[in-house]
Parts: sequence; C-alpha cells; structure tokens
Amino acid sequence: MSNDNAYARAGVDIDAADRAVDLMKEWIEKARRPEMLGGLGGFAGLFDASALLSYKRPLLATSTDGVGTKVAVAQMMDKHDTIGFDLVGMVVDDLVVCGAEPLFMTDYIATGKVVPERIAAIVKGIAEACVEAGCALVGGETAEHPGLLAPDEYDVAGATTGVVEADALLGANLVRSGDVVIAMEASGLHSNGYSLARHVFFTQAGWTVDRQVDEFGHTLGEELLVPTRLYTKPSLAIARETETHAMAHVTGGGLANNLARVMPPELKATLDRGTWTPGPVFDVVRKLGNVSQPDLEATLNCGVGMVALTAPDSVDAAIARLADFGINAWVAGEVTADPELKGTVELVGQHPGW
Repeated sequence: MSNDNAYARAGVDIDAADRAVDLMKEWIEKARRPEMLGGLGGFAGLFDASALLSYKRPLLATSTDGVGTKVAVAQMMDKHDTIGFDLVGMVVDDLVVCGAEPLFMTDYIATGKVVPERIAAIVKGIAEACVEAGCALVGGETAEHPGLLAPDEYDVAGATTGVVEADALLGANLVRSGDVVIAMEASGLHSNGYSLARHVFFTQAGWTVDRQVDEFGHTLGEELLVPTRLYTKPSLAIARETETHAMAHVTGGGLANNLARVMPPELKATLDRGTWTPGPVFDVVRKLGNVSQPDLEATLNCGVGMVALTAPDSVDAAIARLADFGINAWVAGEVTADPELKGTVELVGQHPGW
C-alpha cells in the first residue's frame, strides 16, 4: 500500500482543509482594515503598525479567550454561523474596557474532522463579528484532531490586539465617589455559564434543543444560541466622548465579580436590582434548576453584559450615545466611599417580578 494517503488513513484530510480555506476566503476578505497586509495563506498575519506613529504613547492591549461549552449547543443544533460572534465578543470587548480600540484578531479552530462547510460557517461568523467590531481578521488556524475529538466536535479560541493612548487609558485609578454605574443590556446568556445552563436544561429537566419554550417565544436551542452582543464601538464612543472612567465586561463570574475588578480599594459600588428585569432565560434557569440567586449572579450575567462607571454630568450623554448604537442602557447604581465595605460591589433590592 502506498504511503501517499498515510495521513488520511490516520484521520487527517488535507484536501478537506484546503476546501475549507477556499470556502472561508470571501468572509475573511470582508474582515479587513486598511492596515492589513497580504492575504490568506501566509504563515503570519501582517498589520501595518505605522498608524501608531500618530500616538504620543501608544499602549498595546491583548486578550485571548474561547466560548466555553456553548460550542456543544452549536453542535447539537448543527448551526455554526453564530458562534463566531461569541468568540469575537469575548476577546474584543475585554480590550474595550480599558479604552483600547481592537486592531486585529486571529482565531483557532480544533476539530475531530474537518468538514469544510462547517469550518467556513464558523469563520463566517467570526468575520462578520470582526466587521461589526471594527477589527481585522488577519489569520487563523484549523487543526484536525482525530482520536482526540469526535468527528462532529470542535472548539474555538481567539486572540486580539488593540491600542489606546496612554492618557486615555480607563481603569480603577480614575473612578471617583459619585460616579454612576451605567448598565448595558445583554442579548442573553452570551458565552458564560453554559455548564450550569446545560446541566439545568438537559440533565435536570431533560429538555431537548427543539423544545418550544413559551417564555422564550422560540425553541430552547435558539435561545441558547443567541449571539453575544458586541459592545465594542458603543463603548469606544462613550470612552472618547464622555467622562467615563472605567468599564467592566460581564463574563464568567457574573456582574459583581467583574465590576469589582475595576473598583479602587477605597470605594464601593451599589447596584439596585430593581432597575432592570433580566431576560426570561435567567428566570427559567433560576426556577427550573432551583438555583439560588447568589449562585445565579456568580455564574450568569443576569441581563447586564457591560457596565460603565461614568461621571454624573456625562450620564445622560453616555446613555443617549449608547442608544445611537441600539444599546439599551440605564442607571443601575452609584459609587460611594464606605470605610467598612471598601473595594466591594453590592447588589441590593430585587428584580421586578422575581
């Protein structure tokens, strides 16, 4: 027997990988910025950094992440063109909280078997999200791992790099007593807490992805695949145009834990749950799984995907600017000096209807 197909006999299909690259080309081409050099197929993505010469003191910011077990739902649904929004949201909006503009991103897809159409669908979502976030998709990698992953299994990860002028850097050092906590509405679960959600829906309740759920107005699978909302351009707008001092991306760990990451040790933030009603999916998880509110809030975003700490005089302008981008935002709390509870975030009251 010839050794020509030895790699294929081991489970790796080079031809399928090449076909996947051909299918994804049009989507990658759309996710370009003028600074991006070259095209698909190089060993490294190139980005012209000469634009940084216009900065007085450019600070590079970088972030890397995946989308957790949400990929399992995409695989159950055999729908793969939205998971890219989750990936981009997880990495790009981690940069935005410090005021950094995302410049470029790379992605990595590991799969048990390369199905060209599936890989192209994943990359399509990544590219479309990059366009919405304003960053270039400069490269990526698809790896076939037979024996490690099942043929229909895959995982995705990404990394992004951005830049911010040093004197425009946002963070805890700028936060002041009297700052207002502006909450930005989440589109759903985003990409965090899916191990809990899957356990409640599939293990405890025995539901299937095609189950119609009245509270959602569609199937369970459709709800669980609602893409992560991108806050990139709206957040950059208020960072540049208002006196916003810090922002927090609400991902794993929930609202309080993530907001605490940008709180100075001498101040406290208090948020009133009565200012918003979380989307139905959070209430269903809570009731169906008999999940305590502390557990829920420590795991899921509970309806808030991003928060900004903004000076009182800029609050109206910030909320109006977010509305220009279709982001529903509201005043959820305030920052105060509290000698006994320094550096903490406290949620008080109760959500309407809970």
